[in-house]
Amino acid sequence: MKNKSAQVKAWKTVQTARHPERPQFLDYANVLFEDFDVLHGDRLFGDDGAMVGGLARFEGQPVMVVGQHRGRSTRERLKYNFGMCNPEGYRKSQRLLDLAERFNLPVLTFIDTMGAYPGVGAEERGQAEAIATSLAQLSRLKVPVIATVLGEGGSGGALGIGVADRVIMLSHSIYSVISPEGCASILWKTADKAEQASDALALTADKLKKMGIVEHIVDEGEGAHLNADLVMERLRGVIKENLAELQSMDADERCEARYQRLMKFGSENPGLVS
Repeated sequence: MKNKSAQVKAWKTVQTARHPERPQFLDYANVLFEDFDVLHGDRLFGDDGAMVGGLARFEGQPVMVVGQHRGRSTRERLKYNFGMCNPEGYRKSQRLLDLAERFNLPVLTFIDTMGAYPGVGAEERGQAEAIATSLAQLSRLKVPVIATVLGEGGSGGALGIGVADRVIMLSHSIYSVISPEGCASILWKTADKAEQASDALALTADKLKKMGIVEHIVDEGEGAHLNADLVMERLRGVIKENLAELQSMDADERCEARYQRLMKFGSENPGLVS
């Protein structure tokens, strides 16, 4: 019975993370930042709408902002490719991160994607290489990096902008190597067991915090779609606090701490469910 209760709770979180009225990246950007100047293109192939980024001010301080936007209407979803980035999206983010490093700007990333776009064209243009290069670039940036999971954090598509000094999750967001439906289809040959898979994947914020994958959870009550303004202000406070802490550190010290944070993954399993 306890196991069934955990499955129901995890599956409810998955459904809340996917709620059609849930605030998305640009909703947060319009509230959290001033003077958000969106930059376009990867200077190699084109502009990927799923990855949105540019210069902005956070609490008066210049920052570089990068996030995945999904869209709501059919027209918007097509424009933003449902939040699933192509290689040019990750190469655009790499270009913006280079600018951040050059001008000593803190980087704030916002994750909300089912995963990277799996189409043939994306693979032909080097999807895996683009994500791998993004991981390497983020791991060695000298400037502070804070990542926030707003809704779904799916697989490598999320990790492409997810390597950071601090990772924040909203309490009803999810972060996983694969979707519950995909996991169930592999393990049980049917997506009908997605509820069971959602618990087994330990994709909820509380479990990930116990495992040391994320540092902070922003309480959103029953869901950010019910009280978006309050959740955004809570997130603002967490980002502000962590940014001040990271900026007080020496750049080399910060990079070493980021490296050690990554290296400890898998070395201990304090919060894993048997």
